[in-house]
Amino acid sequence: MPNTFLTARWDNLIMANYALPSEVLKPYLPAGVELDLFDGEAFVSLVGFMFKNTRLFGVPIPFMGSFEEINLRFYVKRTKDGETRRGVVFVNETVPYKPVAWLANKLYKEHYTAVPTRHSISEQESDKHIQYEWKVNGRWNQINVIAATQSEEMLPGSHEEFIFEHYYGYTRISPNHTQEYEVQHPRWLIHTVNEYRIQCDFKAMYGPDFAFLNNDMPSSVILAQGSAVSVKWKRKNIWERDI
Repeated sequence: MPNTFLTARWDNLIMANYALPSEVLKPYLPAGVELDLFDGEAFVSLVGFMFKNTRLFGVPIPFMGSFEEINLRFYVKRTKDGETRRGVVFVNETVPYKPVAWLANKLYKEHYTAVPTRHSISEQESDKHIQYEWKVNGRWNQINVIAATQSEEMLPGSHEEFIFEHYYGYTRISPNHTQEYEVQHPRWLIHTVNEYRIQCDFKAMYGPDFAFLNNDMPSSVILAQGSAVSVKWKRKNIWERDI
């Protein structure tokens, strides 16, 4: 079996980051991990990006290799034998193609749904305008930014570094069973966001636990340039009895 399950390119990642009480996220924590905090606060991120040139085990996906993805994720860590692995947990991942959602849910017990999506990306000399939209209950939601065209490095120890430097995913299979997988990509460059607009029905998308975010302002909105990525096929099973 090949070591790499999926390769793709993730481009123009918008991250709208919300600080929230840890208690909101604890019911969603997989076994064996704990919340990863920044300056003592927990965060969720509403994410929109382009998923391009997707290949499964090196084979292109006909007609469905490039699409928009919108997801809600939060940040965790797992410490074992002195090693700390920093990762993310997805509350939900949204794509436009039902077969893509079905395959991810079937193979990996992820939380994918399929809804209509669309995007608009334009770039000028000094700025770039990026917009992602998704349709829920007959209404279009959106996240968009106007950002500087020029990219820059993330500062060590910064909030941006905290948001992006998580290279593991954790999926809750059952209350006592978690799967861990690795995502590989280079350290991303970021673009300064000058303006943003968010219209998201968090309750309709992610459930009543997140409805209060409808009236919250994000702590930050960040745009990352993106890169090629790969997701490893092998998943580590973590059982509560082994923790």
